[in-house]
Amino acid sequence: MTEIDQDRTLLERIRAGDMAACDECIRQHAGSVYRLALRLMRNEAEAEDVMQDTFLNAFKGIDKFVGRSSLRTWLYRIAYNAAVLRLRKRGPELISLDEAADPEEGWSLPKEFFDWSNMPERELEKAEVRAEMERAIDELPPTLRAAFVLRELEDLSTEETARALGVTEATVKTRLHRARLWLRERLTSFFTPGMPKAEE
Repeated sequence: MTEIDQDRTLLERIRAGDMAACDECIRQHAGSVYRLALRLMRNEAEAEDVMQDTFLNAFKGIDKFVGRSSLRTWLYRIAYNAAVLRLRKRGPELISLDEAADPEEGWSLPKEFFDWSNMPERELEKAEVRAEMERAIDELPPTLRAAFVLRELEDLSTEETARALGVTEATVKTRLHRARLWLRERLTSFFTPGMPKAEE
């Protein structure tokens, strides 16, 4: 049975009021929804709230789901929207893609790079390296972080990521490119501590 068929069956049961189907949906998707929420909110309690909001909103609006994407992608979309609402209430941390690209607003293209993607596997497994990578991902601007997490960590396709974020595939590709550049610059000083900083 394909993922689409499984989704269809599960959705029919949820729409019919089958509480076991709701529990099954939560069991299947809670982990990935929580991971996305935690990456965006950077706070466990708020991530839990986003996850709860996601499933409550999904079950309330289940009749609006028409199946153009997978159930997982739809849940990511709801989670992303719930997180964005909370981030906006916090203050101006959430920035637009245009603002992120504007050096006048504090974001510029990286000045130095380290190709950490080709490091030996045993080095990547070291706790210190993994922790530094986690910190770097957490420091990404939220719009870039969401695209990176969904595409690279949750392994959604570019199309699924675009649907989850409500943007075009071209925008996803742009955000991924900028996220990778940002991460490379952020990690350069960690992996090459003696390397002099580029001139401002």
